[in-house]
Amino acid sequence: MVNSNTSALGIIFPNSYDSLVPDLVNVRLMASIPFASRYRLIDFILSSMSHCDIDNISVMVNNNYHSLMDHLGSGREWDLVRKNGGLHIFPPFVEKGANPYVGRVGALANILGFLRSQKEKYAVITDSNIVVNFDFNAMIKAHVESGADITVAYNEQELPNILMEKKDNGLGYYYTFSIENGRITKIHVNAKDTGIQNFSMNMFVIERELLIDLINTASVRGQIYFERDVLLPQLNKLNVQAYKYDGYVARICDMKSYFEENMKLLDDHNLDALFSGGQIYTKIRDDNPTRYIEGAKVQNVMVADGCIIEGEVEDSILFRGVKVAKGAKVKNCILMQDSVIEAGANVEYLIMDKNVTITAGKEMKGTNTFPVYIGKHQTV
Repeated sequence: MVNSNTSALGIIFPNSYDSLVPDLVNVRLMASIPFASRYRLIDFILSSMSHCDIDNISVMVNNNYHSLMDHLGSGREWDLVRKNGGLHIFPPFVEKGANPYVGRVGALANILGFLRSQKEKYAVITDSNIVVNFDFNAMIKAHVESGADITVAYNEQELPNILMEKKDNGLGYYYTFSIENGRITKIHVNAKDTGIQNFSMNMFVIERELLIDLINTASVRGQIYFERDVLLPQLNKLNVQAYKYDGYVARICDMKSYFEENMKLLDDHNLDALFSGGQIYTKIRDDNPTRYIEGAKVQNVMVADGCIIEGEVEDSILFRGVKVAKGAKVKNCILMQDSVIEAGANVEYLIMDKNVTITAGKEMKGTNTFPVYIGKHQTV
């Protein structure tokens, strides 16, 4: 039985799949995209690791990482301020002579010295484009009991249309599995199969020493992608086990899925499914409770603290500090931090980034299949 703690270190890739949501990552990376009224995507993975006593966590940033560094700080909110271990943020130029990486192999090759100096037996590797309240201890336990070299998490779902329809690899690779008796026998790269698939969650458990050996060899050979270039050719040699996850999973694959996955949390069943596990931590912002001024009408909303609502809000997600003035109407919208809807404005199916202002009397509407995005600090 493994209780984690000193047995596993965490490695998070926050830039993975940035290309899927180019508008949202113009001034940030995937991991720091706001989600569910008060959180960032990375909060869910970090909190899950924290609950499993994984307290030595490396974040492998590549670009646009200033907002993430501001959000994470010293890692205090996730109990990662430690004398030994704690939170490590590795920018692309980790040491003299290192190059910006492409794929996990290049990133991990840049920190092989760091990995060799650590004491944990296992490494837990994950991306941050998936919203999940995950029990990594259960996955580590299954890994140990199966005698696997590598364990990969997956869930059963249909492949998102945006991935099925893409014609090149500009949006990155995704993977599905053929599984026999718990072992992955084939990895399918960018499959187009319909129906329920064994869809990789890009979460791995592997012994740290084996990871070092695999990355060292792959780096020498000029390989880039861990699943495609390292695991796939060695499925007959390595015991790669599949770990099925049956809990709530939200994948961010494009702007439409970002909108839909937020809106799903307005359903209490989905909200409970995501937050019924360990508590999700995030950066603290000391705001007053949200104020509902006399005459305000609010129905089926998720509202963070610090908001002031005088108008009408329905079926929407409001982040911290949002202001909806008297006579304004908001429906089916995601309003990020400190956005303002002035008096008499009417908005529907919008995704408004931070500090956006819709001026008085304006009307803006998208559709449920094409929500309109307004970039950070814009005034309309």
